[in-house]
Amino acid sequence: MRHEHHQDGGGSSHMGCGHGRGRGFGERAEGGGQRHRGPLGRMGRFFEHGDLRLVALQLIAEKPRHGYEIIKAIEEQSGGAYTPSAGAIYPTLTLLQELGQLAVSDGADGRKLYTITDAGTAALVASRKTVDAVLARIAEAGASTGAMPQLRDAMHKLKQALRLRLSRGPIDEAELQNLVRKLEDLSESIAQG
Repeated sequence: MRHEHHQDGGGSSHMGCGHGRGRGFGERAEGGGQRHRGPLGRMGRFFEHGDLRLVALQLIAEKPRHGYEIIKAIEEQSGGAYTPSAGAIYPTLTLLQELGQLAVSDGADGRKLYTITDAGTAALVASRKTVDAVLARIAEAGASTGAMPQLRDAMHKLKQALRLRLSRGPIDEAELQNLVRKLEDLSESIAQG
């Protein structure tokens, strides 16, 4: 088995072996630093180290997919509770490709299409217990938000509004502070009920 030595953005080194719960390139971003409120209300990372890699492998094992399709599949399965960023997904896919667990080809639309290899299938088999636990956690999150389509739609609208504003160009310091203050106030208000 090929082991790779990578550095994350925090300056610490990790050995990644491509399966199980090991840490490797791209996984620092796996949790995305994003916090979520789980079905039981506690705050924490949506994915532990290595989980996103396994979920991506599982989704690609079900059918070949583009990176964006993996993002959308996780968002849908979690009921909108978590949407991994491109900055988490694409480095993870690159790592899986480097480890020989994914093959990549150009799709008919020109986008990269990922397929699982025998090594990827073996990694899934070796990590089946962890994969099943992670998928159950995603399903639980989806079930807890699935009954609240209005809330999911409102979360989606907020994300869209932020993306739209960011796409219009640079934000000066005053506007940035105003946006941050509004989001912090909203977060605090929601948390207090």
